[in-house]
Amino acid sequence: MTVSINRFPRRAVSDYAAIRQQIRSGDILMCSGTAWFSKLIQRASDSVWSHVAFVMRLPEIDRVVVLESIESAGVRAIPLSRYLSDYAGDGKPYKGGVVLARHAGFARKANSGSLKKFGQFAVDQFGYPYDRNEIAKIAARISSRKIGFDARERRQLKRDKEYICSEYVWECFRAVNIDVAHDRGGFITPADFARDPHMQLLHVLQKRP
Repeated sequence: MTVSINRFPRRAVSDYAAIRQQIRSGDILMCSGTAWFSKLIQRASDSVWSHVAFVMRLPEIDRVVVLESIESAGVRAIPLSRYLSDYAGDGKPYKGGVVLARHAGFARKANSGSLKKFGQFAVDQFGYPYDRNEIAKIAARISSRKIGFDARERRQLKRDKEYICSEYVWECFRAVNIDVAHDRGGFITPADFARDPHMQLLHVLQKRP
């Protein structure tokens, strides 16, 4: 089942403990947040999705970890269990819906060498800041399009050391030769991951309020 752009999945929530062993490195976490910043991203991208991250399994220490770029901390890692129970250290889960998805080509392309490169690149970005300016640019581009000033030329996605969530995941996936398509404006958003036909919905981990 593919991931819808505009509607949060209606399927039942999967019990995390029951499906934990099925989760693989490279699986995608997609979030539909309810905070004001999440709503800004949703509005800018005409989508229900406001955040994207990915999972790494660390079998040596029996952990399933989410790697992501967030506004308050930049690029970081957090146990997936914390997303669903104590996201901000206040005993409450992530504010919004959370699903787990998988790129159909990841397992084929992520051999031992490329998976190592994937993990190394992802970790090497820890501490780099969240790109707040990029969100402003995306919002401006969407506004321009809606009033008839959308540029039609394709622009290259700017590559730097500041990331919104989707840029960070996009860069990491390029390490295993997976290039998620993005729009001609030169931006990539969480919605672009949902649009990718290779992205398959696995589980709903938390319902959207």
